[in-house]
Amino acid sequence: MPIRDWLRGPRATVDVVRAAAAPLPLAPIDYTDPDQVTDVLDLAARIGGELLACGTGNRDTEVQLKAVTAAFGLTRVQVDITFTSVTVYHLIGARRLPVTALRVVDSTTLDFHRLERVDSLLRRISGGTVCLADALAEMSDIEEAPPKHRMRVVYSGWVLMAAAVSVLLGSNLPVAAVTMVVTLAIVTAMGALALRGLPAFFQNAAGGFIAATAAAAAFEIAAQLGYALPPSRVVASGIIVMLAGLTLVQALQDGMTGASVTGSARFFDTMLLTGGIIGGIAFGFELAALVGITLPSLDAAPAPGLAQATVKVVAGVIATMSFTLACQGGRRAVAVSGATALLGSMLYYYLLLPVGLGPVAGAAVAATAVGLAGGLLSRRAAIPPLVTAVAGITPFLPGMAIYRGLYSMLHEQTLMGFTALATALATASALAAGIVLGEWVARQLRRPRVLTRAGDIIRPRVRRRRDPEAAAARRAARRDARPADRPRGPRHRRRRG
Repeated sequence: MPIRDWLRGPRATVDVVRAAAAPLPLAPIDYTDPDQVTDVLDLAARIGGELLACGTGNRDTEVQLKAVTAAFGLTRVQVDITFTSVTVYHLIGARRLPVTALRVVDSTTLDFHRLERVDSLLRRISGGTVCLADALAEMSDIEEAPPKHRMRVVYSGWVLMAAAVSVLLGSNLPVAAVTMVVTLAIVTAMGALALRGLPAFFQNAAGGFIAATAAAAAFEIAAQLGYALPPSRVVASGIIVMLAGLTLVQALQDGMTGASVTGSARFFDTMLLTGGIIGGIAFGFELAALVGITLPSLDAAPAPGLAQATVKVVAGVIATMSFTLACQGGRRAVAVSGATALLGSMLYYYLLLPVGLGPVAGAAVAATAVGLAGGLLSRRAAIPPLVTAVAGITPFLPGMAIYRGLYSMLHEQTLMGFTALATALATASALAAGIVLGEWVARQLRRPRVLTRAGDIIRPRVRRRRDPEAAAARRAARRDARPADRPRGPRHRRRRG
């Protein structure tokens, strides 16, 4: 039995709180005291705001908020979650006085370390091992704590990710080095613009403009030196770096789980920011054409052999681990996301591509495997499954397809350009759908047991109320519908035999 428990491992927090709670609250409060009820609702709203800001889906956030309030005895709480706010509502006392707590989410930023701390607090609240005052104090510490990594570590993660993505797209080491320099300029400029309050759309447009103009300049300088430097790999790497932090997976997950309002808002936000990247790159291409720099046409990449596939697998793992590090992930999160990317990349390059599966279908199958493996591994490491879900699909983001679409449209190949952009959107949707499906399968495999007994208290069972007259009428109707010569029971058959 211990070996079986060790193999099964712990469950994710969202799975634990989906199980039935104890019939009595673990840490009861005075339900007639507005101050204590307000503290519970405020704690739940603050936790929900952090979960939503870190990219957690609408339904999972709602379930975990209700688990927080139920742990303190408030079982009839109404929760309303939008893209930018969390509202928790409850009635108290004999006069049914309404108490409401509201939390506004300023922006969505992937911070895996903060998400892990909130997840740990949720586990202890659901387990009844922390009181209300300590939970409020710890939540204040989480909100006021500085980032886990300094900016130089974060920038190093983005730069290393760009270099690995460049190798993943078929570049050599000199091109990867140029990509690192360009990416450092992109993230530094976007960080400086964010500090000055520039909207995110223009930040992404500036990043796309820097990627396009820097790649064109590097291509021209390399041509003067007699060296062939493909600018498409540099621009595509920058696109993937900027796309990695967007919440397309969470948007489609909200839409698929019934939270259409939040899903639509997240999807529109993701498409708008992606449009900023595309607009910045297009403007950079136009500027390069005005100064006389003609970018070369795209060359078709050959099918990778065993050695090339191995290099791509290793590059994909490094890109995923670097992305997790750039999103403030700890050592466990980096290791688990790397293992997830390893499994997904090996499946994609060693099995799906050799059998001739298309890019969209291959991305869907690989993302499903990433969602399943990442969900199981994250539960073993006791980290939120969102960490592996977002980081694991990094090697499959369609940066090259977006570049191909822009290049074709700017060179009067409209049909080919729209086809490439539609393929990029289909690939991104397939990745998101595969992650959602794989996580759902992992959740079914790690489904928690329903609590049926707590001490001397047995969970009540709801049964249908039977009407004797209606049951007799149904039996009479079935008896009248039988043929006259049909045997009517086992005793009749035995008598005839």
